[in-house]
Parts: sequence; C-alpha cells; structure tokens
Amino acid sequence: MLQEGSSLLTLHFKVMDEIRVQEIKGSTIAELDVEIVERKGLGHPDTICDLVMEDISQALSRAYLQRVGTILHHNCDKGLLVAGRVERKFGGGKVAEPMRLVIGDRAAALPRDGHVGVTEIALETAKAWFSKNLRNVDPNRHLRYQVELRPGSEELAHIFLKGKGVLEANDTSAAVGYAPLSETEKLVFETESHLNSSDFKTRYPETGEDVKVMGIRRGRHLSLTVAMPLLDRYLGSEEDYFRRKREVHAAVLGHLRSQVDHFDIALDLNTLDRQGIGMAGIYLSVLGTSAEDADSGEVGRGNQVNGLIALNRPRGSEAAAGKNPASHVGKIYSVLTHLLANRIYTEVSGLREVYAWLCSRIGDPIDQPQIVSVQVRLRAGASVSDVAEPIRQVVTQDITRMPALCQELALGLHKVC
Repeated sequence: MLQEGSSLLTLHFKVMDEIRVQEIKGSTIAELDVEIVERKGLGHPDTICDLVMEDISQALSRAYLQRVGTILHHNCDKGLLVAGRVERKFGGGKVAEPMRLVIGDRAAALPRDGHVGVTEIALETAKAWFSKNLRNVDPNRHLRYQVELRPGSEELAHIFLKGKGVLEANDTSAAVGYAPLSETEKLVFETESHLNSSDFKTRYPETGEDVKVMGIRRGRHLSLTVAMPLLDRYLGSEEDYFRRKREVHAAVLGHLRSQVDHFDIALDLNTLDRQGIGMAGIYLSVLGTSAEDADSGEVGRGNQVNGLIALNRPRGSEAAAGKNPASHVGKIYSVLTHLLANRIYTEVSGLREVYAWLCSRIGDPIDQPQIVSVQVRLRAGASVSDVAEPIRQVVTQDITRMPALCQELALGLHKVC
C-alpha cells in the first residue's frame, strides 16, 4: 500500500462520480534502497501466450468490423502453451513431441458467407505470430493447436449490440498505472529488448529468444541475472558452449555499461550451468524457447502492460492480453492508467511520481468509472492545490476520448505486455 499524506482534494465533473487527487509522502521507487524488477522476454512461454492471444483478439476485431460493422463480444485471454519434448544434440537436435497451444475462451461467431470463421482466424493468426517472431519454430511442425473459442453468455454479448460509441463495462474491475519508470525499470526492459533485437541475433545467432531478466538494485549497485538459451545447432561441444557463453556475457555487459555510468553493474548469465557434467549442466535449446520441453506458459503470468514485473509497484490482477478492446476494462483500464500516469507526470509540473487508479462497475459506461484516484509525490514547494486542476484536465481529456483509445487498442497501437 502507498503511504497516505495529509492533503486531499476531491474534484467532481460530469463524466464520472469523482476524481481524487492525493499527495503521498515518502521516497520514490528510485530512492528506495532496494528495488526488484523482472521482464519476461519474447520467447518466454508466458509472453508467447500473451502476444499470440492479443494478436488473435486484434484479428477478430478486424474481422468483426469488416463483416459485421462492429466489434462483437470476445475474450481470448485463456491461452495455454503446453511444453513439448525435444532431444538436444551438439550440431542440432530434434523435436520429439510438438508443443500444444490451447486457444480459449469466448468469441461470438462470425457469419460464414464464404469467409473463414473464428477458429480459422485464430489458427492463421497464431501460426503467423510464430513465423514472424521465433525464427527456429516451424508453426506447422513444432506445434499442435486446440481452439476452444465459444460464444459467450447472452447478457455479456448484449452489451455489444449497441454498436458504435461507448459501451458498458463487461466487468467490475480495477487497474493501476504509474510514471515515471525508474532507471532500473528502464534498464531491465532495455536489456531484454537488446538481447532480442535483430542486430544482436545477427551477431549472436546461437542465442535463443527465451530471455528472462531479473534486476535487483541495492543502492547504486545493480545486479542483473539473465537466462537465455544457446541453440544446439551452432555448438560442437560443451567447451564450445562455455566459450560462446563467455563471449555473449562480455558483449552484454559491455552494452549495459555503455548505457549507464551511475550504476555499478554486475551481470550473471545462465547461472544453473555447471561445467563437466555435459547436457545436464548447460542451458541448451533446439528451438530457442523453454516451451520446447521445460516450461509451459499461460496468459496473465508475465509482464504488465508496460512490459515489466516491478515488485515494488502496485499492480492489478487483470490479464490484459486477449481481452476485447471495446468493453473489457481489464484491458482498457490497464492501458489507460499507465497512459494517464505518464501524461500527468509529463505535462503537470511539480511532480516526482504519479500513480493513477481506475475502477469500473459492470453495466456502467466504460467512460464513467466509479472512481479515478491520482496519487502524487510532489516536488519541493508544490502543493496539491497547485496540481489538482491540471491533473483534472488531463484525466477529463483522456476519459472523454475513450472511443478513440478502444479503436487504438483494436488496431494494436498499444502494447499489452
């Protein structure tokens, strides 16, 4: 919980019950002695589920708009990636049992009239994602698919009959966003992005996409633990593995130190490795993702919508990926709170840190949340009365542009993991 301060101001305006602007005391995240931040990268099984299911939601939204004229009820947020089985071998192993992708939950049927239906759209979209993002995975040979998308309840589906404009919330749900990102958060995010960049993969093709970064900052000392498999096809022996690992470690550490000069940075790579025990002591991979045989994945177990798992920050319980962008506040508010916090921090002077909270009520229009709470840490000399009105203006503008935000989400203009 955030520590409450003594100053509190409540503002009222017509599009919602209330906004509360509140000062919170104490240190910002960046000023704490200990900070812990994690990011699950592109090839992590949980991230795969989030990204694939989000792509399916966007594909269905486009199909609904093209063939029905409005986005219909769907929530494709129950994805599960079941690990397969591989046989690793220096010089190149093989897939013994494919991974299985279970695509669930609810999706209104599409009129067929010569076009593909919901199941076909889900399959095509999933295969396209793997082809584009995981260069060693053949979506036809290395995966099996189980599509479990069924029409939803009449009550929830009825929300979408209104068509264009602001719809009613299909859930009672709360979300929180914050700004600015700390240096630790930025560096953890940037590290994974760098390791999965096309430039890095060109220079180090033996590295897989299943990158996980855990950062622990103790004062000005930042310790990063990175897990990233090396691909067996590029390696000839255990000795070759550890030689390549040392080269990758040196390159990553050099990159990190070039990014910041005010942290004492330590980097550990694949810390479960043990020399001298062969395959049992090295993080070797056939496909570049642990979903090949070591770890299954599930929607909602990975990054928040800003791409981070920041343990010092408040967070909601919603999985945004795959939810419909027209009425599901678990997605809409999760993204909006971060946008709000960032815009407030950027545009309103006198702020050191911002937290934005939104809570919906099922059946109420999504642009009329039960409450908006903005909690701020102020710079020296600033007061709540100085910042309350500018914050009110930002919140009003962003809430009233809700239809535009929903359209942006449908088009994939905002990341959700």
